[in-house]
Amino acid sequence: MDTKSAFAVLNAINCNEHTEKKNGLTYLSWAWAWQIVKSNFPDANYTIYENEDGWNYFTDGRTCWVKTGVTINGQEHIDCLPVMDYKNNSIPLEKVTSFDVNKAIQRSLTKAAARHGLGLYIYAGEDLPDSADEEKRPAPSEPSQAVKARRQASGRAAAPKYTPVSEEAYWKIVEAYALGRPTKTGGEYRSTWIHTTHAGEEQIAKFDHDVENFKMANNL
Repeated sequence: MDTKSAFAVLNAINCNEHTEKKNGLTYLSWAWAWQIVKSNFPDANYTIYENEDGWNYFTDGRTCWVKTGVTINGQEHIDCLPVMDYKNNSIPLEKVTSFDVNKAIQRSLTKAAARHGLGLYIYAGEDLPDSADEEKRPAPSEPSQAVKARRQASGRAAAPKYTPVSEEAYWKIVEAYALGRPTKTGGEYRSTWIHTTHAGEEQIAKFDHDVENFKMANNL
């Protein structure tokens, strides 16, 4: 099977049941991705590149990144990925741990496999691969009367202004919600935060984004 047909095979696979999606962020399991690659192409292999000192990451003295490659049918696709924290910021070199590097390697390998076609549509922001049946795509539905009424009401009355909390307090709320901790009154941190700050759609989307990144970085 040539390289072109290998891409066609992997690009046609629907990965949706093996992803976790939240507010536009989709994560694909590396273990599952590699299982699919090897099931279709038993001779496939991957490489975790090392620097001249034998480390499995590279650095410019300030931050660092990993480099991985996946080879199928003799063609290698390489991906380089920064070592990042749960806020998707590069971690300063002096604070990088082996756990951080390992997580970056897993994510980088998944992206290298995507360059061969597996789950590539995810990075393009699509919901299904190109070859998926059109019937599988849900048709847009009309908003309910209740939704229409809420939309009309929101147009007549201005929403309460968002009241931000401090950066430190915000990340404590993100961490507590990601870990499933209840508030002192037994409530949910996300709901309580939304209520007390009058968070709008944009703030809520960012909050959920930060929660997912925290979970991913901490293997939750």
